[in-house]
Amino acid sequence: MTPRIVMTIMVRDEADVIASMIDHHREQGVAFFVVTDNGSVDGTTEILQGYADQGILELRHDPVHRKQQSPVVTQMARDAYTLHGADWVLNADADEFWVAKNPEITLAEAFSHIPKSIRSFIVPVVDMTGAPAEAGTGLERLRFRDTRDAAELARIGLRDHSTHDCAHVGDPEVNVVQGNHFVSIASEGAPDPEWEIEVLHLPWRSWDQFRRKVENAGRSYEANPELTPSPNHHGMRDYSHLRAGTLRSLYIARCLSPEEIAGADQNPDLNLESRLQKSGIRVVPDVLFAPETEAEERTLGLLRADAFRLNARLSHTTAELEHTAAELAESRAHAARLQSELDTRTAEREDAHHRLDLTQRELQALRRRFLVRVDSRLRRTSSSGAN
Repeated sequence: MTPRIVMTIMVRDEADVIASMIDHHREQGVAFFVVTDNGSVDGTTEILQGYADQGILELRHDPVHRKQQSPVVTQMARDAYTLHGADWVLNADADEFWVAKNPEITLAEAFSHIPKSIRSFIVPVVDMTGAPAEAGTGLERLRFRDTRDAAELARIGLRDHSTHDCAHVGDPEVNVVQGNHFVSIASEGAPDPEWEIEVLHLPWRSWDQFRRKVENAGRSYEANPELTPSPNHHGMRDYSHLRAGTLRSLYIARCLSPEEIAGADQNPDLNLESRLQKSGIRVVPDVLFAPETEAEERTLGLLRADAFRLNARLSHTTAELEHTAAELAESRAHAARLQSELDTRTAEREDAHHRLDLTQRELQALRRRFLVRVDSRLRRTSSSGAN
């Protein structure tokens, strides 16, 4: 029996990719979608309404921009079970394409072999990369699985690859953590290797999309004082670059150069992935950068990424030095306290020796007086006996 898969999506201004994403998952066997539109103004709402009119999804509206993803997705995930009878719930972003690792089977076929008894399981996310573009969905362009190591990511201004996702059984009390990376349902195992699931992720499809995404996210965090992202949070770092006017060159630097694309077949960290290049899937055509513009911006981006990396190392070293200085100051303070205690105990010992010396002198004086008295008595006794 094929399980009923329901996908939840919270979306804002993703008109370039949302139709492709929904069409892909319909082909993969997702039965229904619960989608919350977060105040889109680029045509996303109208695209979603078209699917809602076909009975493919339930469209909800939440125009508040305060980065309230966790409570919104949690409610959708619960309703996926209580209202739409989900056996499995996939909480996805608009730039995520869920697939079975085995390219010969669909998502639904894989889930038909995954027992519900495991309750929830981690789903790895693979970032897709390729040439940069001014605009466009990029399904044909972003065709390389990016598994480059941390050093190479640092060279292009990135800290790490995307965090994993999580699939879970339908549950009326599930809680979904901000970012969809974790849920409150404890995992009781993992799928067998032949039925494993993964997510193909398109986080920066074009400059137009990426700029808008960074700006929307940054302003939403600013509007919600209850959320305090780390200074190293990738979205907030990108937002600071956007405000500084340096994000465009960094976006181009993190995409592949023509030389890297030409040599990708010799790079084990850039593997060709063709499952998203399908006929019939709606896309926004790519608008590429002029070659000279791309080359110039890439050079600037790599220099800025290098400066950012050096500044990060300097900050880290400075923090280590400050920590060492604090430890040294604490050690000195501790040594001073020990010295003070030693001085106090030395003084106490000297005082005790002084008192002991006085006592010994007093005892000697008492002994002498006692002997004098004894001698005097003996003499008197001797004198009386003689008489």
